[in-house]
Amino acid sequence: MHQVAGTPAPSVNTGFALEKVPSGIEGLDGITAGGLPKGRPTLVVGKAGSGKTLFAMQFLVSGATRYNEPGVFVSFEETAEDLIKNVHSLGFDLPRLLEEEKIAIDYVRIEKSEIEETGEYDLDGLFIRLAYAIDSIGAKRVALDTIEVLFSGLSNEGIIRAELRRLFSWLKEKGVTAVITGESGRGDSLTRHGLEEYVSDAVILLDHRVTNQISTRRLRIVKYRGSTHGTNEYPFLITGNEGLVIMPITALGLEHEAPKERVSTGIERLDAMLGGKGYYRGSSVLVSGTPGTGKTSLAVTFADAICRRGERCLYFAFEESSSQIVRNMRSIGIDLVPLIDAGLLAIHSSRPTAYGLETHLAAMLREVQVFRPDAVVVDPISNLISVSTEVDSKAMLIRFVDYLKINQITGIFTDLTTQGGHLEQTNIGISSLMDTWILLKFIESGGERNRGLYVLKSRGMAHSNQIREVIITDQGIDLADVYLGPGGVLTGSARYVMEMEEEAEIRAREDELRARRIEAEREQRVLEARIAALQAEHQGVQTEFDRFARELERKKEARSEERGHLARMRKADTAAGNTRREEGGKDE
Repeated sequence: MHQVAGTPAPSVNTGFALEKVPSGIEGLDGITAGGLPKGRPTLVVGKAGSGKTLFAMQFLVSGATRYNEPGVFVSFEETAEDLIKNVHSLGFDLPRLLEEEKIAIDYVRIEKSEIEETGEYDLDGLFIRLAYAIDSIGAKRVALDTIEVLFSGLSNEGIIRAELRRLFSWLKEKGVTAVITGESGRGDSLTRHGLEEYVSDAVILLDHRVTNQISTRRLRIVKYRGSTHGTNEYPFLITGNEGLVIMPITALGLEHEAPKERVSTGIERLDAMLGGKGYYRGSSVLVSGTPGTGKTSLAVTFADAICRRGERCLYFAFEESSSQIVRNMRSIGIDLVPLIDAGLLAIHSSRPTAYGLETHLAAMLREVQVFRPDAVVVDPISNLISVSTEVDSKAMLIRFVDYLKINQITGIFTDLTTQGGHLEQTNIGISSLMDTWILLKFIESGGERNRGLYVLKSRGMAHSNQIREVIITDQGIDLADVYLGPGGVLTGSARYVMEMEEEAEIRAREDELRARRIEAEREQRVLEARIAALQAEHQGVQTEFDRFARELERKKEARSEERGHLARMRKADTAAGNTRREEGGKDE
């Protein structure tokens, strides 16, 4: 859920709280804690071209179309036809609202040259005319544009002050919620007559300032009786389809939730350097480096990874057009077109000098609110210094970073550092705001310049302190280990030579191992053959022994049978014979 930041807490309604009506101007109700005071006049002051008439008309149109509150617009400068044409480009369909009697426009022509002060002057005629218009459509809202014209023909300050008081009192008695526009006064005076701001219940100042040929629109609530309200200056935009849009953003403090979820950087080895899982979701990441070190490529790789996971990424480019980014990223194997077509990636390109800082901030916040991304890339933030001071740029970025963090949007900010300068320092001085800081630099060795990457810091995780060489090819970005040689860190071709030498050494050792294995296998076979021969020899001896034993046994049996046969032939007593044989045997 995206949160509107920098708004006062809503007041507790105890039954006596001031009633308010929504203004219909996006962002204003947030900083006024509910809208404009109901049944009371609000003075909107500013110089010519600051947006006063648009403010008043948008207040009435919103009331008529969104809150069922008809309104009367009394113009002292522009005719109804001119007003209809002027606001048509903003999407306000005044002819339809006039036909439906939800809006009434009354042009009161006042020509100073035709006015002659001949007696007392009062606004009774205006009151009658205005009362009729209010009653004819049941108006709840009234706009008077601009009040200075009403008194332009008068020089009597006493009468002007008296009638101003009567006008504001009359509007309160009618119970209508009124917006009265007025021109800024000279010097320290907020208004032309110096009285309007005192008789108004609320005063809103619109400012359209131009500094160094760059314009910025800002709004400030100067006064709001009976209500809390934001007191800062808030940038606002005048958009083509929404009219006046206020960005109530300010520094938010440190109360945002810190997610534990991690998101991949899109580079496996960089994830490994960041504890194996990448950045924390909702964290702020600074990628700084000198020109050509690959800051944009690193940021786009992250954006590509985010989108390929089905999440959305918003890319603010201050140096290249979207077409140029798409073309350039194709050279490193990243095709952004399918992601853009799928609505996962949006690239907004603009020159920093196109607007003031506040307008940039307001426009960027507006895009974030509309697109609702999971990640935002700003490339590069260092260009913002060209339209303002370092202090203002830092303040603007603090507000933007706070807004992203409170909405848990991961932010990638690239920063261009100057060659020869202190690399571990940003031009805007926002490194302390960043949770992760990745430094890219050229490493010169062996007559070459190669890209190196460091993780200078990454809060909340164990991260690598090693240097990695950034290798950008047509297949994307990869990180390689660097070698520490006699002359320092080896990168590029020196690293390649070292890798080849290591690979050759490994191959030689593998060859030696293979030869030793073959020799060992041969010796094993010889040994096995010897064992087999010995076993065969042993088997021969054993066989001979067995044959001899069997032959001896057979001889014994044959001799016994022969003696038995002789005994039977001699008819001798077998036992005696045997005895004699035994005795004879003994004699023998």
